[in-house]
Amino acid sequence: MRDYIIVTDATSDIPNEMANELNVKVVPMSFSLGEKNYNHYPDYRELDIKTFYDKQRDGQTSLTTQINVAVYLDFFEEIIKSDKDLLYISFSSALSSTYQSSVLAAKELNEKYPDFKIITIDSKAATLGETLLVKVAAQKKSEGMNIEDLSKWVAENHLKVCHYFTVDDLNHLKRGGRMTAMTAFIGTALDIKPILHVNDEGKLIPLDKVRGRKKALKVLFNYLAELSENLEEQTIFIGHGDCIEDARYLESLIKEAYKVKEVIIHPIGPIIGSHTGPGAITLFFLGKHR
Repeated sequence: MRDYIIVTDATSDIPNEMANELNVKVVPMSFSLGEKNYNHYPDYRELDIKTFYDKQRDGQTSLTTQINVAVYLDFFEEIIKSDKDLLYISFSSALSSTYQSSVLAAKELNEKYPDFKIITIDSKAATLGETLLVKVAAQKKSEGMNIEDLSKWVAENHLKVCHYFTVDDLNHLKRGGRMTAMTAFIGTALDIKPILHVNDEGKLIPLDKVRGRKKALKVLFNYLAELSENLEEQTIFIGHGDCIEDARYLESLIKEAYKVKEVIIHPIGPIIGSHTGPGAITLFFLGKHR
């Protein structure tokens, strides 16, 4: 039986060391900051993440573009030419057209290489939620699960990856069309912090709003307390938009209440960070449902 490679995209924000350790390949994604264009890789080879957020704070606008079919064709074909099948776990189709591009590329390559398996799955996930799904999938692959069974497992379990987050700067949600200018203005004046999550359709939706940063972080923790399962057996991910101390505070809430297997704190990369801005905090865990 031919070996296979798990692939994800740079929207997952997977740490470079983890990608290497799990032998996960990562499709880069493009973004612009000010007047310059960059590709985002897990090792931040073109722009380090601290500089990205500093430039956002200085007023530079960041925009993202989806991965096009040509990029997928080149990336996937290189894996096929190494005599490997591939399973691609994609960024949510409800947040980008990237997944549709991957489907078109896979269809073309399946026709060109009919003896190879090229499977694409819509994770309905984003940032480190996508990484959480990829990490568990890679562990199952290492235990001997074949590509067909693993693709079935991902399809059946991806909606157990819970996404909860808050942002500090409402103007980034306003620019992304998630909030009106008036709501952002009033919310900023009153220190309102929105609580959002990614639902079963992979869409970003607001859940609640609270006053004050610490209260917002406690609300994130409360969702974990309500929905999580078997914390002693799973890895929890916390993402941050250059606000490591807030991430550590959320980690402390979790560790004081539960004996968890592992908590990984990692920056939110420039693709998602373009829409959430400095100060965003994200929390990902496996739960009963989203």
